[in-house]
Amino acid sequence: SIALYTDTFEDKEKVSELLKEYNAGAEEGKRIVYTDYVAMMISSVTTIVNVISYVLIAFVAVSLVVSSIMIGIITYISVLERTKEIGILRALGASKKDVGRVFTAESFIIGLAAGILGIAVSALLTLPINAVIHRLTDNAGVNAVLPAAGAVVLVGVSTALSLLAGFIPSRVA
Repeated sequence: SIALYTDTFEDKEKVSELLKEYNAGAEEGKRIVYTDYVAMMISSVTTIVNVISYVLIAFVAVSLVVSSIMIGIITYISVLERTKEIGILRALGASKKDVGRVFTAESFIIGLAAGILGIAVSALLTLPINAVIHRLTDNAGVNAVLPAAGAVVLVGVSTALSLLAGFIPSRVA
């Protein structure tokens, strides 16, 4: 057996390509059989990271469903507790659609506030998280970052989910 070691990943890739090219043109008995341990480790780590990501996505999905149900329940309870206010609005000439819009607006505000609060907490938590990462790895180049575009999308998702959750209770109003 022969062990080949390279100084960089680029050199490792070159050696792998050369071996593949040689094997493509070589006869069956003269092919070089090799094992790329680094590629195997990277593949294993990638698989583990993907599995962890899927598990976290599942937890987030369950959390979103539960929070949407809770927003719907809160809006429904708000409708039940504010029957006098609804009656006064109707007596003043508000249509059923107008009353529904009041509760839809309430759901919108809840979702927007929750999204902005979540982004603010996440942005604040990146400071101690980065300090811990820098201390553990002794590498200031590795940082947890909350991209602005992602933050805007998350606030939009929060708002949309709360509007969806408050849709049925606002129609009941």
